[in-house]
Amino acid sequence: MGHRPAWLLGLKVTPTGSRIYVVQYRMGGRSTPLKRLTIGKHGSPWTADQARTEAEKLLGQVAQGVDPGAERKEQLAKAFTVNELADRYVLQHLAVKNKPSTQKEFRRIVEAMIKPAIGRLAVSAVTRGDISALHHRHRDTPRQANLMLSILSKMFNLAEVWGFRSDNTNPCRLIERYRESKRERFLSDAEVTELGRALTELEDTKQEQVNLVNAVRLLLLTGCRLGELLALRWEHVDLRGGVLQIHDAKAGDRVHPIGALTMAFLANLPRSGKWVLSSMDPAKPLSGSTLEHAWIRIRTKAGLDDVRLHDLRHTVGTYAGQTGANAFLIRDKLGHKTLAMTGRYVNRDADPLRELSNKVEHRITAALNAGAINRDAAVVPGETTNKLPEARKQR
Repeated sequence: MGHRPAWLLGLKVTPTGSRIYVVQYRMGGRSTPLKRLTIGKHGSPWTADQARTEAEKLLGQVAQGVDPGAERKEQLAKAFTVNELADRYVLQHLAVKNKPSTQKEFRRIVEAMIKPAIGRLAVSAVTRGDISALHHRHRDTPRQANLMLSILSKMFNLAEVWGFRSDNTNPCRLIERYRESKRERFLSDAEVTELGRALTELEDTKQEQVNLVNAVRLLLLTGCRLGELLALRWEHVDLRGGVLQIHDAKAGDRVHPIGALTMAFLANLPRSGKWVLSSMDPAKPLSGSTLEHAWIRIRTKAGLDDVRLHDLRHTVGTYAGQTGANAFLIRDKLGHKTLAMTGRYVNRDADPLRELSNKVEHRITAALNAGAINRDAAVVPGETTNKLPEARKQR
């Protein structure tokens, strides 16, 4: 005679006073784990008699070897939509593990590209064909299409972890990414000279705020990412040691050595607040959007209409490479993640990085100086000079 599955009807009272009927059962003898399944909340439609009838019905399933909890979980998984998966991805993964700037861009892609296209589909029903068609639809913007595919791949990996798809069924698997044309743009010495001329003229005529002009110069001198400099506080600037303490960077916290010219430039900046690059209100940091809009005006003045702010960082990396510095030094100069495996065997002493910073800063400063108006003598681009374009006080 077979062993009758054990079961128990109970009433759970929550901290808020709600009463919920639950049934506990085992899919075998006492050695098997006890499982609990919610029947429903007391009240319409569930009364004690109805809950007892439902529990007996569930017991019949258990007696036939059917786990009602697993069956209900499967039904819920089939009804779980991509919209719901996307919301859970944003809340439990994106908001916890990604930087604010990344969150903003990924949220935009989720809301603008993923949800409208496949949001109503059940997660369990999405096929590789669905994802491939969506990826193909955005073929004219390959970078966006590939980024969307990466987000979808992570979402469906999490769907497996959360029990909404079977293991190893990610529909993004084997879909080939589009080739992305890398934009290689950096400023020549002559272009840096024109930029220096434009910065000086705009500043002297008060057409641009001095903090915006100084921000562009500092981006070009340090090679830091825009977000890194906008978040830089004076407490993180060590002029005696010649380093910037970069926190919450793309590749993690790091020490960023700077050369003598950048140290002098920073020493001459006003310190009216805690931010190295403050807005007109010293209590607030300079905003990225404000600087981006100012850059459009500055680059137009300099005749550099195709140059982005990020290309100033490319310029520093290019100049560093032209000094003959090895890839390890350039990686550490720019704070890249590349060469991570071999980086542990490289001497990370700041001295060679500072020497590299000095070479790059001298070249950039010479070109900037050559473009400044009302100078007594021109500086030949590429010629070493120890004179820095003085950081202007914020008016």
